[in-house]
Amino acid sequence: MNYAVQRCCTTPVFLKQYESSTDAVLKSLGVELTDIQGFGCCGYPLKNFNYKAYILSSAKNLALAEKSKLDILTFCNCCYGSLKHAAYHLERDGAVKDDINVKLKKEGLAFTGAAQIRHLLGILFKDVGIERIQERIVKSFEGLKVATHYGCHLLRPRQIVQFDNPLSPSIFDQLVKVTGAESIPWPRKLDCCGSPMWGIHDELSMDLAEKKIMSAMKSGADLLCVACPYCQLQFDRVQKMHLTKGNGHRVLPSILYTQLLGLSLGIDSKTLGIHQNELDPNGATAFIEGLDPYEAREVSFSKTAP
Repeated sequence: MNYAVQRCCTTPVFLKQYESSTDAVLKSLGVELTDIQGFGCCGYPLKNFNYKAYILSSAKNLALAEKSKLDILTFCNCCYGSLKHAAYHLERDGAVKDDINVKLKKEGLAFTGAAQIRHLLGILFKDVGIERIQERIVKSFEGLKVATHYGCHLLRPRQIVQFDNPLSPSIFDQLVKVTGAESIPWPRKLDCCGSPMWGIHDELSMDLAEKKIMSAMKSGADLLCVACPYCQLQFDRVQKMHLTKGNGHRVLPSILYTQLLGLSLGIDSKTLGIHQNELDPNGATAFIEGLDPYEAREVSFSKTAP
């Protein structure tokens, strides 16, 4: 298994641990990643400003992957949704496709739709497979209650992203269960984390995040588990900012799925970048350290809240 990796623009700056943990987990499972020279931003930031520039950005990456005869793997929900949307539009609008290909031809490229866009979770679930992952598990997190957060771009709009049932998804939950942890049901599981509003309406953004966090807590979660860079930043960095301002009374640590799976595969926490998470990592590695998760949660709060 070899894929052209679309590395999110956000991760090298704000979430390096997502890249290091993804690389380590996939390597341990025998999945190869190819960094293609010339890959750029998926174009999402331009979508509502210059739509044609956005489509061209995604189309170029897709064309580069085609030229290398590889499908694209992305671990960013936003990049996944962006690339899927661009491909969907290009395949259905011949005029736009012809216009984009005129521009791509100048670089010796062409978009035909041959390269498939795959999300990390989908590759783990369908290509690697639950059984193969299970065979490599060395640490079971039995007793750990996890609230999975899918993220908006992974599930909607269904006809474009085609990842899972947007009303009752299960792929992420099954991947969490392979670690021995319990994926709990919780009322606000499919709600937006509020990240798109950060920097525009911070109060609303944090209100959405806080409602999700409290919903997960009330449902008995020890951890939030995410697979989107922006969602992780919202639940980790932004939650910490909220706490340090004296808002809120408890903290619910958030961990990337590749970190959770990596720990279960026996990969060391430094390689997985657990220490780079903003909230106290004890909350995320409580079972590794032999701590009670609720005790660790209180330790985390005392270190981050005034």
